[in-house]
Amino acid sequence: MGRSWRDGTGMLGVAEGVAVPLEIAASYRARRRGLLGRDGIDGALLLTPANSVHTLGMRFPIDVAHLDRHLRVLAVVTMRPGRIGLLRPRARHVLEAEAGAMAGWGLRAGARVVLTADPAPGA
Repeated sequence: MGRSWRDGTGMLGVAEGVAVPLEIAASYRARRRGLLGRDGIDGALLLTPANSVHTLGMRFPIDVAHLDRHLRVLAVVTMRPGRIGLLRPRARHVLEAEAGAMAGWGLRAGARVVLTADPAPGA
């Protein structure tokens, strides 16, 4: 699964018939910014590569899903603003969404997700 991700958009396939809009943050700059300065997000944000996150400076609580190299969910946690998350050594990617969203999508530990990136402009 040596896929090289780029900043952009796409879709997150969670369960049968559940597709969620996805933002991809693959560059250092995009990962560093993450959801800071926002009041919410429609869909999810993929941070890649990443194995931990923090909510310092965030305005709203988020759900965090750690994914392994095969896009299998290792853990899902809800984090309030101002927290530092645990390091997940096997995690290669992190999904973030508004608190409660992942439960509504049926996303839980052990599930496998499908990530589809939109083509880059000019590609």
